[in-house]
Amino acid sequence: MTNEELILERLDRIESQIAPLADSARGLKELKDDLMIISHPASSMLIKHLEEVESSFQLEDLTVLTKRFLRSVKNITYALEQLENIIDFVKTSEPMLRTMIPQFIKYLDDLEQKGVFRILGATLNIRAKIADAYLPEDIDQIGDGLVALLGLAQKITDPQAIAVLEKFAELPSNIDLEKSKDIGPFGLFSACSGKEAKQGLGVLLELTKAMGSLKATLPLSAPVETGAPSE
Repeated sequence: MTNEELILERLDRIESQIAPLADSARGLKELKDDLMIISHPASSMLIKHLEEVESSFQLEDLTVLTKRFLRSVKNITYALEQLENIIDFVKTSEPMLRTMIPQFIKYLDDLEQKGVFRILGATLNIRAKIADAYLPEDIDQIGDGLVALLGLAQKITDPQAIAVLEKFAELPSNIDLEKSKDIGPFGLFSACSGKEAKQGLGVLLELTKAMGSLKATLPLSAPVETGAPSE
């Protein structure tokens, strides 16, 4: 093979190796031209927005923000981990919430239908009226009285006490005041000879005996001094 053929062969090999590079360079030039077309309006818009914030933005602020961001990487990572935990919790509890929320809404609707919320509102109004009418010291005293009344109510729940109170409640309906007559001592003595009067006197006697114990349980009032003041 002559030198000319060798040179032509090498040129062919060099041309075959350069051809892909030329194609790549042509593609890069086309990409550059496309990017220039796209970047021109984008750069114009960026410059316009930067002009709007020019008075409030300084390059030093960006430097400070970058430093603070780098110092807070651990906190940011921790916050992202907690956010992932919250998302996992929401995903886990979502099926349960889907069943609980309608039931809770139904429960609230039942309370509304029964007037519970209206009663609560009226109770708040009563509390406001009590606060306007009484001092805190008066409220404490009323509270002590209510506690004592609750104790009395507990005693009244005794079956025998309830039976007696029911009988007393029925007495007014059995009395006809229009048939009552004026009587004197002899008439009273004659009326007491009847069976019902005797039974009534027996009940009254038992009540009188029971009321005798009140003197021992009631607190004695302090004696009132009536003497002249000492000089």
